[in-house]
Amino acid sequence: MSVLMVQGCTSDAGKSTLVTGLCRWLRRRGIAVAPFKPQNMALNSAVTVDGGEIGRAQAVQAQAAGLQPHTDFNPILLKPNSDIGAQVIVHGHPVANMDARDYHDYKRIAMDAVLASHHRLVDRYDAVIVEGAGSPAEINLRDRDIANMGYAEAVDCPVILIADIDRGGVFAHLVGTLALLSASERARVAGFVINRFRGDMALLQPGLDWLERETGKPVLGVLPYLHGLQLEAEDALPRDAVPKQAARLRVLVPALPRISNHTDFDALLAHPDVDMRFVGPGEAHPHADLVVLPGSKSTRADLAWLRAQGWHETITRHLRYGGKVIGICGGFQMLGRFVHDPHGIESEPGSSDGLGWLQMETTLELRKQLRRVEGKLVLGDARVSGYEIHCGVSRGAALEQPASVLNPGTPDGALSPDGQILGTYLHGLFDEPQALAALLGWARLRDAAPLDLHALREASIDRVADAVEAQLDTSALLRLLQPVKETTSCAP
Repeated sequence: MSVLMVQGCTSDAGKSTLVTGLCRWLRRRGIAVAPFKPQNMALNSAVTVDGGEIGRAQAVQAQAAGLQPHTDFNPILLKPNSDIGAQVIVHGHPVANMDARDYHDYKRIAMDAVLASHHRLVDRYDAVIVEGAGSPAEINLRDRDIANMGYAEAVDCPVILIADIDRGGVFAHLVGTLALLSASERARVAGFVINRFRGDMALLQPGLDWLERETGKPVLGVLPYLHGLQLEAEDALPRDAVPKQAARLRVLVPALPRISNHTDFDALLAHPDVDMRFVGPGEAHPHADLVVLPGSKSTRADLAWLRAQGWHETITRHLRYGGKVIGICGGFQMLGRFVHDPHGIESEPGSSDGLGWLQMETTLELRKQLRRVEGKLVLGDARVSGYEIHCGVSRGAALEQPASVLNPGTPDGALSPDGQILGTYLHGLFDEPQALAALLGWARLRDAAPLDLHALREASIDRVADAVEAQLDTSALLRLLQPVKETTSCAP
């Protein structure tokens, strides 16, 4: 068994992508590999085979390794519900809402959960590829660290440091990060990877030579900027999306302050016939064919934000002119008459008026519902699959006309009597090709090009693995992974 950790100089440096590529590369070589992220802070989550909740990035990494997602791949998940607080999820299930200071004290207990998962993984797999969080140079968080060097020191594993050259200042990022580490932490950095390079390698080479002389650490390789990857984001909204001039359907999604599972929209972002836009605070609300209210970690607070941003008036006008509206999870709850939070699960106890377009109301209950589901949409009897993650229980007449029927015969969501509004608790609503075609047809794009999101994700994982194979020093990586032994078989 061997453990190799990827840490980044910054958030979004490419840690998740590199771990994904390494998992697929090792799987191709016949090595039983598992991903691991000790602590993740993200509002994009997935439901696991053992009935828990982990970050979506770890679910993608599991896919790259040929595994079903499991809670041991991400034992600590923090889901922010304010600027200073988060829901703390341990081994897939919530334990409490904590502010930053309370969680700092809780880290001693959290480390026990991290190490328990670590030991189970190293007992089961030949290799474990670990993803850090943020940066190890956040010296204010070094005490009781469980996400980066604190974990690496506890299990005594080597570390690869990755930096994003597209941001600028890549050499400062790498050298500065090293300078802020302790002597023992610097010693376990086995090398550097530079990510998102586009340009002439001959112009970069003098910098790489300097970096190796200055630090005494090898550059393990330079990964190119891989445009158009269809990999689920850990948390940040997509930064590369551009309007599609030839698109025939426009979709707007309010970028709620606590938007969750925005990966629900990956298929729309990838579709050549769809111009899908996240609309942030203060931005204009252009004309659209379809408005989708996304999931939310703080439904009542985000509902108030929607009103303050003028979305109630925008959607009212949109519906009057025949437009379509979808609400997913928290967005579905917002479409009803009331949202009640009597236990203060997401914020202070209380109730909020909903948007009032569906005859139902929702109560947030203490037990979170976590389910992987599949079934059929009422639109075209199209196959749909995904997962549910919610505390809300909705009741009312609107549910008598469900949006889908999920196995085994469970109605989900609502479709308004006039057919203009659809609500669902299903994350992954657009992921299945049949469901995507049916929903686009309902929104008046009846001859949309077919799109298979799963196939696009698989192709993207393979592209990253190909880049690992071609651009990194794989011999050095295998030495770091000793005593892993390759097999003669290659996984498909």
